[in-house]
Amino acid sequence: MSKRQVNFGELPELEYGIKEAFNSLRTNLKFCGKDIKNILITSCMPDEGKTEITIQLAKAMGEDGQKVIIVDGDLRKSVMVGQHHLEVLGEQLGLTHFLTGQADMDHIVFPTDVKGVDIILSGHSTPNPTALLGSPAYGELMAKLRREYDVVLVDSPPLGAVIDAAVMAPHCDGAILVIETNRISHKFAQEVKKQLGIAGCRVLGVVLNKVVADRHGYYNGYYKGYYEKYTD
Repeated sequence: MSKRQVNFGELPELEYGIKEAFNSLRTNLKFCGKDIKNILITSCMPDEGKTEITIQLAKAMGEDGQKVIIVDGDLRKSVMVGQHHLEVLGEQLGLTHFLTGQADMDHIVFPTDVKGVDIILSGHSTPNPTALLGSPAYGELMAKLRREYDVVLVDSPPLGAVIDAAVMAPHCDGAILVIETNRISHKFAQEVKKQLGIAGCRVLGVVLNKVVADRHGYYNGYYKGYYEKYTD
């Protein structure tokens, strides 16, 4: 085993309907065009499940033979390691270390125990995340990852809460908006969508998350990933 690795451990076994939803999301993203490689994943508010969506989508893409990297872009309050119980083997260097010149790219990219998936952790929290994400170093990193991977999934802070995702968006080819069922108003979602548009980032679609099972129990479980294209 590599001395530098991130282990996701036992990812939850998805029920058939949920797994098919992620496979559908993966396939629909392919149909968005071969130039769609850097994908921002954001939400309106915290705790809508975007990090779990990011992890499971990366897993589905890796299983499909794609070379994928997850970038944990939450430099304020990342839950990637703590909430999802990742095991980090080696010094926990991450995005903030790269953006502040403390580490180069080779030292912040970790292989994982998920087939085809690498990861860049957020690193230490920082008092000036917006300035770091708006720096030339961040743009250079995203450009290099775009050349070296089939897909770059950027897990960003919720855009309805902080502006960071809008700063990161210009370096992405499109965005996925994760929305928790019965929590976010249509108006709020449209405001977040507008912010992405102002940032010059195309909204690829929406994942409706934490859908309540119907009376037949067809979609049981904590969440269901559902993809819907915008048709403006």
